[in-house]
Amino acid sequence: MYNKMRGIALLCAMITVGSMTACQKQEEALSESSQEETISVLAPVEEPEPEPEPVLPYLNPLTGERQAEDNANNRPVAIMLNNLKKALPQLGVGQADIIYEAPAEGGITRMMAVFQSVDDVGQIGSVRSAREYYVSLALGHDALYLHAGGSPGAYTAIKEWGVAAFDCVNGPYEGTLFWRDQDRRKNMGYEHSVITTGETISELMPTYSYRLTHKEGYEYPTHFLDEDEQAQGSSAVQVEVPFSTYKTGVFSYQEDTGLYEVSEYGKPYVDGNTGEQVEVKNVLVLFTDVSLIAGDEAGRLDVRTTGTGEGKFFCDGTVQDITWSKKTNSTPLSYYQQDGTPLELGVGKTYVNVVDDGTELVITE
Repeated sequence: MYNKMRGIALLCAMITVGSMTACQKQEEALSESSQEETISVLAPVEEPEPEPEPVLPYLNPLTGERQAEDNANNRPVAIMLNNLKKALPQLGVGQADIIYEAPAEGGITRMMAVFQSVDDVGQIGSVRSAREYYVSLALGHDALYLHAGGSPGAYTAIKEWGVAAFDCVNGPYEGTLFWRDQDRRKNMGYEHSVITTGETISELMPTYSYRLTHKEGYEYPTHFLDEDEQAQGSSAVQVEVPFSTYKTGVFSYQEDTGLYEVSEYGKPYVDGNTGEQVEVKNVLVLFTDVSLIAGDEAGRLDVRTTGTGEGKFFCDGTVQDITWSKKTNSTPLSYYQQDGTPLELGVGKTYVNVVDDGTELVITE
């Protein structure tokens, strides 16, 4: 009996030890599993490599920007724009690749917006009359030129130089290519009401008799910096360009965007389509000869656009002295550094101010 009881006790002890060992192993296994889970949770998750942005294959010849469409051989569209205070805001200017501004009679200025493509621009205007020097600038781009009326010199130039011009006032285009915006006509005046749209231009141009691609041998000579390069020069975070006592343009550099915000008449220069202030990458000031046309009763001006002259180039918060050249009315403007090498613009939109020799700019460093 004693041996039997001793055997049972021994068996129980063995079962107990075995259970304790099994529990200990189970606890160790659970502990290891918990540690593995903790390690798994704390371990950094490797993010997959982001897909590289596709490189668009073509370049906009006016801005140097990459784009999906190959339209470099298409003739750009150049449109005359009113710049009187009462006619503001202008429409479509925020999407212009190049804006030219030059003085007109009576201290006012007029603008010409140049678009390599107008497909997605929306409304453009208000469209205003031509001047001979704007005809020269448009012809230098081999552009399709839209205007509403013009000076005698402009009409002579259009005819003699063979410009592809579309005139709302003395042409068959009102009611089709152009129309009068009734709200502008009522509140701003009849002469400030001519509007078109990018969609209308794109739709109707193929129906006219003018070629839509560049003439053989045409090349736009502007050079651009690489996208990761910055312009060099003296510090210049703002420039004021006085055209007259009536109009001064102000260009303020924004470091966060690398662009210049444009202002005029003491207010932001706004695109009426978007309500947003116009911004450009490059600001050019070209000095030239500006004089009254002898015998012109309206006080119109002669602005020299051919030959050579001095200028200033603002980009990336810097300024440098440059020269400009335009051999003939049918050739484009070219820009050069002081050593005679071609100037490289920043990639993006450009604003060209054409002013009288001796105009004093106000530059803030």
